[in-house]
Amino acid sequence: MSQKANVSNVNLDEGFTHGGIFHADDVFATALLRILNPDIRISRGFAVPKDFAGIIYDIGGGKYDHHQKGSRVRPNGVPYAAFGLLWEQFGRELLSGEDARNFDENFIQPIDQSDNTGEENLISCLISDKLPTWQETPGHMDELFWEAVQFAQAILERRIRQIRADREAYEIVYQKASQCSDGILYLEQAVPWKEALQKHDKDILYVIYPSLRGGYNIQAVPDRADKNALRHPFPESWRGASPQELQNMTGISGFTFCHMSGFLSAAETLEGAYGTARLAMQSDFSNKF
Repeated sequence: MSQKANVSNVNLDEGFTHGGIFHADDVFATALLRILNPDIRISRGFAVPKDFAGIIYDIGGGKYDHHQKGSRVRPNGVPYAAFGLLWEQFGRELLSGEDARNFDENFIQPIDQSDNTGEENLISCLISDKLPTWQETPGHMDELFWEAVQFAQAILERRIRQIRADREAYEIVYQKASQCSDGILYLEQAVPWKEALQKHDKDILYVIYPSLRGGYNIQAVPDRADKNALRHPFPESWRGASPQELQNMTGISGFTFCHMSGFLSAAETLEGAYGTARLAMQSDFSNKF
């Protein structure tokens, strides 16, 4: 994933940030820069070296610092920290525009908020856990910092990889949904599909896909207005029944499972999966089977 960002007027060969105690903000900012350029040389200290030509962040009062008077605040009121300021400029090197904005909102803003206000969140706490406790000798802070950066970089790389995969899945599912005409969407491979169907105008009720346990899953699609509700759950009498009971009730060979909440069923064959979905579509929510 690591790649040198193609950004003019920014020297990503060297970086400088503050020394001493570290937080999730400067740790994740450093991890981001190492993803953008794996060869970047980053130093820590308490004063920016004179005539330093690289990128300076979380210190020095420049573009990527947030400690000076008049520091920037997002329209929603969340103040920027160094991580958010760097992501604002470089995030689209790694994710598409919409995904970059969502990542800022869901992942970066809690870290920026914590660094500016002290408000706790899990990721910031996990980074703070890398610091010595009050009962321990302070130790080598730079060594602990780089240990924290390695931890943060692994999280960041995996999250970005997952978002990219989700985006590819979204495009696949959205296109297939456009071609669906019977309310049942078949996916040759199990991929994330809920977001695409939430935004698609087709009224698809069930999604069929191969199960990792063998056979096929048939999953009821969540409602657009209420994601905790289903557009057409499986009949109540199917839920929790044994495979033999399911097959006796429906006449579908290989119908093996229906979840107690009515959101998921399973069948041994693709033909059985389609039969399960079609029969469920004929039922009403009160279940007459």
